[in-house]
Amino acid sequence: MSAPRASRGGARRPAPALAAAGAALLALLAGCAAGGGGPSAAEGPGAAAAAPRVGPSAVAAGVPTAHGTLLVADFGGSTVTFVDPARGRVGSVEVGTAPYGLAVGADGRAWVATAEGVAVVDTTTRTGLGRIPYRTRSGPVTTGEYRGGGMGIALSPDGRRLYVGVNVPGGPGVLEVIDTGSRTVTAAVPVGRRPFDVDVAADGSVVYATGHDSYDVTAVRADTLAARRLVVAPYGERGLGSWLKPHYAVVRPSDGRLLLPFEGEKLAVLDPGTGRVTVEPMTADIHQHGAALAPDGTLLVVGAAEDEDGASLTVRSPGGAERTVPLDGPHEDVAVSADGRTAYVTGGFTRDGYWDGITVVDLPSGTTRRLPAGQRPLGIAVL
Repeated sequence: MSAPRASRGGARRPAPALAAAGAALLALLAGCAAGGGGPSAAEGPGAAAAAPRVGPSAVAAGVPTAHGTLLVADFGGSTVTFVDPARGRVGSVEVGTAPYGLAVGADGRAWVATAEGVAVVDTTTRTGLGRIPYRTRSGPVTTGEYRGGGMGIALSPDGRRLYVGVNVPGGPGVLEVIDTGSRTVTAAVPVGRRPFDVDVAADGSVVYATGHDSYDVTAVRADTLAARRLVVAPYGERGLGSWLKPHYAVVRPSDGRLLLPFEGEKLAVLDPGTGRVTVEPMTADIHQHGAALAPDGTLLVVGAAEDEDGASLTVRSPGGAERTVPLDGPHEDVAVSADGRTAYVTGGFTRDGYWDGITVVDLPSGTTRRLPAGQRPLGIAVL
């Protein structure tokens, strides 16, 4: 992930002269900017973790989960946490080391991409149902920003197939296809480096893996698994040490195009059929990460920040009008309520500076409140 910068609040990317003088050092120290293959210093070198047991909730095993409960992936631990939007944490389930993304099906089962495999959780009863190992070898089980294993994850519309982007430190990533009935990996397709996000076309015909360190989206046909690389680099392909890379995407229902925000300055609109990218202006002027669409087509984009000030949530109407809601401290990903009135923004952040909670945003008014939730919460879903 690119290092955040501050312009109206985020952390600033270096001036060109400094960047040229210190490119080698920045590649090592800039956190998500470099596509390195090891954990950050904060995580400890080569920090391997024993595989935790996938088991029931530590707080309320078997207690039915209420509609509208939030589920977050605890990237700083080995659990997913259930969060009542009014009260905070109400339970957790062990899933595996450093869970990143998660997807929830209509049957109430959550699929969680961890460093060790894809964990399955019954969200109704808050119990673990086991873990599916990856076919791809991604090195020792570690934690932190560059850890190997699952990152982006998505279900097909019919829930029969699961797609997970597996990071292989130091090399291209892999999109693994899982049959949700048999819970087995049925295929593995090479994709871009560090597949931060995975999305599926509305009709399920194509899967999109966003390659953070390769400046691309890999479009994979669901039937033949044929893959095409689509470059998404509105600032140009500047190498592993650049700040200006794709992170998360959403598929616009109206036309199937992918929307990828960059730096609060540019919204890259990718036509997956032609590979053509058009750019629309954005106004937040801050390094951007997570994205989600509200039911009415409103685009929500997280403006990340390493320090305690400057993060934001961009609220962009389908017509392109934007307003920015200030957030307190670093944030990473976002989900939205079924009625489109409330956004939930996780404070986990893939870089250092994270905090253990969620910001709840009332979208009509722009008011916010903080809610404690898990350990470095990253991926999030509304149940």
